[in-house]
Order: sequence, then structure tokens, then C-alpha cells
Amino acid sequence: MPATREQKEKIVEELAERFRGSEVIVWAEYRGLPTPSLNELRRALRPHKAEFHVVKNTMAELALRRAGLPVPEAMLVGPTAVSTIRDEIAASVRALTEFAAANRELVIKGGQANQRLLSAEEVARLVDLPSRDVLLAQVLGNMRSPVNGLVNVLAGTLRGLVNVLQARARQLEESGA
Repeated sequence: MPATREQKEKIVEELAERFRGSEVIVWAEYRGLPTPSLNELRRALRPHKAEFHVVKNTMAELALRRAGLPVPEAMLVGPTAVSTIRDEIAASVRALTEFAAANRELVIKGGQANQRLLSAEEVARLVDLPSRDVLLAQVLGNMRSPVNGLVNVLAGTLRGLVNVLQARARQLEESGA
């Protein structure tokens, strides 16, 4: 039985919400993948806060427009599946690409990160991104370096002043004053 207009509207709205909440969207073409294989991929993505859904191209296009994202028309051709990634981009893309390598029925077409469309090669390069924790540590380290430098400069100035005062105190003691 075909879906009613209300059901389709609900599907489009849920998909738009997924797109809005995603850091990266990966588009794939699937042909002949059995349901157990799709479920295996979904299980592999779940720990990384990523999802994988088979979508109708027209619904995906409507959802992208509602989410305010560009519509990658070249990727919305043929049987389409989409992975929405909210966290751990590298791990999620790694799980997708490894699954695609093992299952020729799944071909990654490309993706998008916010307003930027990505080719299949650019999506594959996302695997090399450091994890969120590593990136945060790098940012904090870079923020801490100038502060440490400032503290060292100020401490050096104070050390110099203390050394001058101590030398003057010794000088006064030696002169008997």
C-alpha cells in the first residue's frame, strides 16, 4: 500500500531534521544489498552516532531544501542511500568505506559537509581526520602556548627585579649601611 501524503510529509520532515543535525552527509548508491547486510552496516555505524537509510530521491531533495542545504542532483540518481554523521566523522566514514570495499553493491557517490559538496575522493580523505578529542587537544594546546609564553615573560621580568633588589640589598649590607 502506498504511503499517504501525511506519511510522506512526516518522512521528509524527519529526514530534514537528520540533515540539519549532521556534520557530514554521505551519499551512496546501493544495488541488490540484502537486508541483513544493511543491518550489519547500521550496527557498525551506530556507536559512531551515524545512521544509514535508504531514501527516495524526491524525498531527499525536499528534505535538503527544507534543511537549507544544497541539493547534490548528480548524487540523487538511481537507488540512493544516505548516511548522516553527527560525531566521529573519520570512524564513521571508515566504517562506510570498509563496508563498500567488501560489498560491491554499495558505491559511495560523494557527500556534503554543511554547504560544501564533496566528491567521493574527498569523502574517502575524511578517514584521515583526527578524532574530535585529538582536535580539541590540539586546539587547547595551541591556545595554551601563548599563555605559557606570557607567563614566562612576566616571570622573567619579576625574576630580574628580584635579582636586582637582592643585589642592592647585598651591596648595602657590605657597605654597612
